Amino acid sequence: MPAVAVVTLVIAALIIAAAALGLIRVILHLRAVAGTLDGVIAGVGVVADRTALVPDGLASVNASLKPVRDFCETI
Repeated sequence: MPAVAVVTLVIAALIIAAAALGLIRVILHLRAVAGTLDGVIAGVGVVADRTALVPDGLASVNASLKPVRDFCETI
């Protein structure tokens, strides 16, 4: 095999190895980002749960406070 062909194969192998290394690094970064996004999504879910509307028990509290409201309206 001529020396030019060997040099060409070595250079092609180096280019392919560099591209593969770059793609592996991209994959690792994307996996890290996906993990972070999972944490953010979980945090947003917790915030949404903690800031949800007042539960249905509020109607019974309002019913219990009706006499107070009626008295305040007479003043």
